[in-house]
Formats: sequence, structure tokens, C-alpha cells
Amino acid sequence: MARERKFSTEELFQYTKQLLLEHGYEGFTFSLLAERLEISRGAIYKYFENKEELITDFMLFEMKYFLAELKEIAELNDFDRQFEFLFELIFRNREIHQLIEIGRQIPSSLNEKVRNNTQNLEKMHLEMYSYMQNFVTLGKGENKLKPHIPDVVVLGIIFQTIAIPNHFGIPQDLWVQSIKEIISHGMFTNK
Repeated sequence: MARERKFSTEELFQYTKQLLLEHGYEGFTFSLLAERLEISRGAIYKYFENKEELITDFMLFEMKYFLAELKEIAELNDFDRQFEFLFELIFRNREIHQLIEIGRQIPSSLNEKVRNNTQNLEKMHLEMYSYMQNFVTLGKGENKLKPHIPDVVVLGIIFQTIAIPNHFGIPQDLWVQSIKEIISHGMFTNK
């Protein structure tokens, strides 16, 4: 019997991410993952009972790193620096929004591990929004954000910009700068 090829957690999660982004939750299978890793499906089943355990473990891994980066926003003292930091962060991690949506499709009642992972993901989402809330509060405190606009609208608009499709292949730097300009200064000329 041939020895099974070894793989790292990082390699496993890298291919999990690729396949989720390519095929979505429904299309993701251990067979596809095993093929990419050049291993048997049984090698994956040694560690995960089902795809939901693997996907939620992967989501926790991704959110942990995203939150570690996001925490750095608190070290920046002014809103303009936080705004620049936030845009750089969300466009560098633009798949996080799509992955969060995929994560919402996972039934949390499958088993105890999936249930616990789902609850931990929800806690991480709340932690993410607390950092974002502090960003909005600072912006309103510095009179950079209009106080009458609900906080969730401000955050929603910022986070939804990463989902705008770039159909015409505008260079990424120009694309991000244009979105930042529209959010911070509007799109109408001052006539």
C-alpha cells in the first residue's frame, strides 16, 4: 500500500479557499479538494467528519487573521488614517465578503463541532463590527462623517464596495482610489 502524501494545514486551507471561491458551498466537495491536494478523500476524512467541519475550521482560520490585521486600526489616532487603513485592508482581503456569505449557507445543526465553529464565527463577526463601530464613532466625532447617516449605512457602503464588479479591467490602484474618492467626496462636481 502506498504512503499517503502529507499536507499542511495552510495548504489544505489554501485549496479549500480556492475551491469555495470557484464552486461555492454547494459545489465544494472532498473529492475536488483531494484531487487538488493529490491525496485520497480518506486522508481528509481522518481530520474532518464532513465538509462543514472543514469549511468552518477554514473560516475561523481566515477570520482570525483578518481580525488580527483589523485590530491595528485602533492604533491609528485619526479618522483619515483609519479610513486609508480600512480601504487597504478590505481590498487586500476582498474575498472575505464572499467567504462570509458562503459561511452563512452552512447548516450549523450538523454536529457539535460545526455548531461551536459557527458560534465562534458569529463572535468574530461581532468583534469585527465593534472595530468598525469605533471607526464610525471616531469619524462622527471628528466631524468627518455626517451624524444623521446611520452607522450601518456607512459601514454597509464601505464593505459593499468590494463586491462591485470591475468588468472593464480598470487597474486596481485606480479602481480603489476612485471608490475611496466617491465615498469621501461624492461623485457630483461642485457646480
